[in-house]
Amino acid sequence: MTLRHPLGGRMAMRVQLERLLEVGQLRNVKIQVMPPEHEEHPGLGGGFKLIDPHHGAKVGHVEAQQFSRVISEREEVRRLEAQYGSIRAHALTPRKSMAFIERVLGET
Repeated sequence: MTLRHPLGGRMAMRVQLERLLEVGQLRNVKIQVMPPEHEEHPGLGGGFKLIDPHHGAKVGHVEAQQFSRVISEREEVRRLEAQYGSIRAHALTPRKSMAFIERVLGET
């Protein structure tokens, strides 16, 4: 729904969709869209980041409104990795995601 919610107005939405398509062309970027028909999926709990530094252990980062937490315990990081894998499995492929964004852009 977020890709179809014109927060900031239609022009702002157009610019954002165009930017997603531009960034999605980069070799180091893969954009995957959760299909709108998936009313329930593993990403509904909120956003998180997995950080894999060149040197050091992988960590997670969770942020919600006025709360921020770095997750460094290996078991918790593994749970985030599993959740990330599940989210990716439910989402459209990068190619289908880009086509979806193009369709939404054509609707604006």
